[in-house]
Amino acid sequence: MSAFRIEKDSLGEVEIPFAAYWGAQTQRAIDNFPITGLKPYPAFVWSMATIKRAAAEVNAELELFKDLQLGDRAITSAELSSAIIQAADELIGGRFLDQFVVDPIQAGAGTSHNMNSNEVIANRANEILGYPLDTNNKPVHPNDHVNMAQSTNDTIPTAIRLGCLWRMDELNTALDALVAAFYAKALEFDDIVKSGRTHLQDAVPVRLGQEFGAYACAIERNANKICQAAEGLKRLGIGGTATGTGLNAHFEYHGRMVQVLSRLTGLDLQESDNLFESMQSMADPLFFSAALRTLAQDLIRIANDLRLLSSGPTTGLDEISLPAVQPGSSIMPGKVNPVMAEMMNMAMFQVIGNDTTVLMAAQAGQLELNVMMPIIAYNLFQSMDIIINATTVFAEKCIAGIKANRQKAEGWLEKNAILVTALNPVIGYAKGAEIAKEALATDRTVRQVLLQKGYLTPEEADTLLDVRSLTEGGIQG
Repeated sequence: MSAFRIEKDSLGEVEIPFAAYWGAQTQRAIDNFPITGLKPYPAFVWSMATIKRAAAEVNAELELFKDLQLGDRAITSAELSSAIIQAADELIGGRFLDQFVVDPIQAGAGTSHNMNSNEVIANRANEILGYPLDTNNKPVHPNDHVNMAQSTNDTIPTAIRLGCLWRMDELNTALDALVAAFYAKALEFDDIVKSGRTHLQDAVPVRLGQEFGAYACAIERNANKICQAAEGLKRLGIGGTATGTGLNAHFEYHGRMVQVLSRLTGLDLQESDNLFESMQSMADPLFFSAALRTLAQDLIRIANDLRLLSSGPTTGLDEISLPAVQPGSSIMPGKVNPVMAEMMNMAMFQVIGNDTTVLMAAQAGQLELNVMMPIIAYNLFQSMDIIINATTVFAEKCIAGIKANRQKAEGWLEKNAILVTALNPVIGYAKGAEIAKEALATDRTVRQVLLQKGYLTPEEADTLLDVRSLTEGGIQG
């Protein structure tokens, strides 16, 4: 048996690996674009298969499939559509992922990925109908049947939207878990009063629980922003075909497709109010990418705070201890590094870089189409994948195991001359500055200097400098 079979497209014959389900156009893309060695994310395969499955159902309902006669065998329109639906359902269920082989950096608009989908589904549908891969004359055609009433130009932007929405539940679950981990620590650390810091310099007291509660709130707000941005992705332009006019699609196709896709995905999808805009503009995916980027920058900030708070331990702040998950040095015995926070930094740098790529690609569209959609798809799906995975392990392997170093935190606070700020309403700013400078210069506490100067009695000092009360606002005295 030969290792290859021959398939044809409009440019001629192409050798295909014998057992491959893809066809000639996919093989040309493999040969033409050996760029990164990367493959499409499962979200892109699932979303395209879902579109093809919905299209087969809608076109069958509209009676657009025709009966065929191949030799002595008659194949009904119902058999054709049923075979395509079954093949697409198999892809939706996770089969044949290894048959999606086109590099993310490929021909503009995503024609290669679209044809990869069309060819795999067509060949599998033919197999279902009893026609092996190496059969020359097969009933299901990738363009005429699987791609009926479609164009790359409306399927790919629709697939980008569906692929992002497909993983929103996973993303929300991961972020909810991280938020819960931070809130749990906020509660655990609520009674630990420590020195606040602004400009990386001593500031008025805060509770360690207040810091962690703010981290939880920031992530929670970012998760809400992502959900808001995802709403725009629910508006689908499927049915615009090549330029937005809907040429070669039934007049009812667009509305029916949105209904069927809503049913298949369980998503509350909407018809586009302007098919031309839906094909010209990548603003909705870009807005979603920007929301992911905004989360990424907050996660970087929080991870860096954890690195600072755990620095040392003997020569740094050492107010918290991060879980030791692996040795930190190949040369320094006993060293443990904040590796999970460092991982988070690098992961989110990648997300921000991906967003920059999406931005550049989104503005690079011309006239009726944005041809840079394949790289938009890849970067959006990768960003979601990274955020889901990074936040999951960060919650489990870092945040859940953080310990507070109460003695160190309270020790730093005792030396903090900025505690005098609480006395502004009682002794005034000028005397407060005098006390702070003297406390720092003589390595004494604010309380000691206050009593030595006779500005307050011991009882007044104890009341006004109660550090817990300083974290709860209001005017002292």
